[in-house]
Amino acid sequence: MLPERSRSYFRASCKPIADPMLAEMGKNLKEAMKMLEDSQRRTEEENGKKLISGDIPGPLQGRIQNIGEQGHMALLGHSLGAYISTLDKEKLRKLTTRILSDTTLWLCRIFRYENGCAYFHEEEREGLAKICRLAIHSRYEDFVVDGFNVLYNKKPVIYLSAAARPGLGQYLCNQLGLPFPCLCRVPCNTMFGSQHQMDVAFLEKLIKDDIERGRLPLLLVANAGTAAVGHTDKIGRLKELCEQYGIWLHVEGVNLATLALGYVSSSVLAAAKCDSMTMTPGPWLGLPAVPAVTLYKHDDPALTLVAGLTSNKPTDKLRALPLWLSLQYLGLDGIVERIKHACQLSQRLQESLKKVNYIKILVEDELSSPVVVFRFFQELPGSDPVFKAVPVPNMTPSAVGRERHSCDALNRWLGEQLKQLVPASGLTVMDLETEGTCLRFSPLITAAVLGTRGEDVDQLAACIESKLPVLCCTLQLREEFKQEVEATAGLLYVDDPNWPGIGVVRYEHANDDKSSLKSDPEGEKIHAGLLKKLNELESDLTFKIGPEYKSMKSCLYVGMASDDVDAAELVETIAATAREIEENSRLLENMTEVVRKGIQEAQVELQKANEERLLEEGVLRQIPVVGSVLNWFSPVQALQKGRTFNLTAGSLESTEPIYVYKAQGAGVTPPPTPSGSRTKQRLPGQKPFKRSLRGSDALSETSSVSHIEDLEKVERLSGGPEQITLEASSTEGHPGAPSPQHADQTEAFQKGVPHPEDDHPQMGKPRSRDLRLTQPVNSHL
Repeated sequence: MLPERSRSYFRASCKPIADPMLAEMGKNLKEAMKMLEDSQRRTEEENGKKLISGDIPGPLQGRIQNIGEQGHMALLGHSLGAYISTLDKEKLRKLTTRILSDTTLWLCRIFRYENGCAYFHEEEREGLAKICRLAIHSRYEDFVVDGFNVLYNKKPVIYLSAAARPGLGQYLCNQLGLPFPCLCRVPCNTMFGSQHQMDVAFLEKLIKDDIERGRLPLLLVANAGTAAVGHTDKIGRLKELCEQYGIWLHVEGVNLATLALGYVSSSVLAAAKCDSMTMTPGPWLGLPAVPAVTLYKHDDPALTLVAGLTSNKPTDKLRALPLWLSLQYLGLDGIVERIKHACQLSQRLQESLKKVNYIKILVEDELSSPVVVFRFFQELPGSDPVFKAVPVPNMTPSAVGRERHSCDALNRWLGEQLKQLVPASGLTVMDLETEGTCLRFSPLITAAVLGTRGEDVDQLAACIESKLPVLCCTLQLREEFKQEVEATAGLLYVDDPNWPGIGVVRYEHANDDKSSLKSDPEGEKIHAGLLKKLNELESDLTFKIGPEYKSMKSCLYVGMASDDVDAAELVETIAATAREIEENSRLLENMTEVVRKGIQEAQVELQKANEERLLEEGVLRQIPVVGSVLNWFSPVQALQKGRTFNLTAGSLESTEPIYVYKAQGAGVTPPPTPSGSRTKQRLPGQKPFKRSLRGSDALSETSSVSHIEDLEKVERLSGGPEQITLEASSTEGHPGAPSPQHADQTEAFQKGVPHPEDDHPQMGKPRSRDLRLTQPVNSHL
């Protein structure tokens, strides 16, 4: 249902539509609308509630935006057009002619285009195609009769800027039936002026060359706000050049909206004198389903009819009805206010970004442009000191190129973060040929729909400033991380330009086949375990297993760094953890085979031991009755011959050294598990991979002493049993010191040797990770 303001305004505007013969239609329409409103009101009263989300079809739930009252007026225009099309031909002709003429007159006055005609179309490029057809009919008098033969004898040339929107030239050739050589791409400035403005001097040279070759310069497409960065060509000079050579000048771009303002730049104001222009008032004013408009100047109605710019069908003229209603509803003040608000948002963001370091604005020379394009850019040493960021030491020329290329990935990350944090900004990420990845803020396209306000722009600038430390820190750590990975055995650095983090690394395991592109299940298993271990450290870094990059099958992606990170510790931790996972995985995989072979070998050894025992005891002792008697008179002192199975070595060993005192004391202790130097001592509360603040100037006079004392205390306590033993021995003679005998017992316990008073050496514990297999004893009596 329409708001009350829209309904009352529509009722008031329906009375003076045209002449008295349409009064009846207005009366019937008003009665029909009243019936619909009353019916809907009764339905709501009976149900006692308004429409809920369940009443909206599933695919449309959560997708319908609040379009406002002016949006309702535009949508009403489509419904009203269907109703008007049912009138008789004479009434329909008069009404559509009045709607078309009023809309054309209003647009020409609002955008300072005097004595122009209007063509309304759904496809933005359709108006330019019709203008090209009009230019062909105007310059080739015999085109209607001879057709392509005229074009073949003197080929037309259409000039497009190198900064024109992609696919425009191909679209024109397809619509006009012209070959691609009829298009001429005009380069932009390379020495002077903006790099997105058409080079006028070079254009003049191209025109002269085409005339000498017998071609006909037909049409030039200029930009009042390029599709990418919103730069405006020097339209005044282009207009003079086109008048000199008889070329049709067509202008398009978002900056044409500023023609409705009181102050307009000279370059955009010159567009009001061009031969034609294409505008898109729908996005500018936040109007849904409103057609684009092409304004043009031509005196021959027959040629415009042949070119398709005018039509005798009343239904074609009804395309202007949604815009007609919307313009009446907004009024001149409303239209100017919306465009002015969008330009003020752009200027507000541009002024804010000028105060932010490491942000480069690409449209600084055009303060009136409603488009702001910027990017994060950390200037490297040796460049302009104005934009120089934190210096990066010891960077080679190749590293400089890599860091410049890394800025594109960081800008993509920044754009995605800003779109999530400030969705009302309508920020977009785009790739430019020269500058690289940039971020574009174009409120004329998005502000009216998203409802962007000045507070949203301030929030956007604050979010950009808050993300800069992360970007600068990550960019500086990328080269250091690369050097550490290349210097570490077992790790391979992967140069992925699309990853915005610190870097990408791959662990090369023992069975890694670099030449094969097949799947690597062992490598995937190691990297999955590595990812789990690193995430358990609870550091500020994020880790993930990304997709395959080129020939790399499994890679670990290290994310953005929000603070100073010790790259050496990070790389060492990755290498040691991956190596440990590989060893444990290999041990578990070989455990079954090793145990199986050990059991078979133990069975053979035990069988040999039984045969030897039979030979020593004799055959008589094996007879049940005789053997019992012999064992009773002359018992045999049988020696237990056990076996231990070492899982680490995968071999059988005798248990005799375990039951011998000297052998047990001189036994080899298993080596300690290597922990690696990566587990360095940290201050209380310090997270992994943080650089140590010891000896740094960043510590204050009051806090540095206590932190250093805490660190030394942690290091002293972590000295291990050897340091404790030394401290204990140095306290000899102290009143509270233990006796020498107790000290010997302590030392023996630390070395793993039992006390000499132990009368049962066979009760000593076997070494860990050993399986004892003892020979069975024949206990027949």
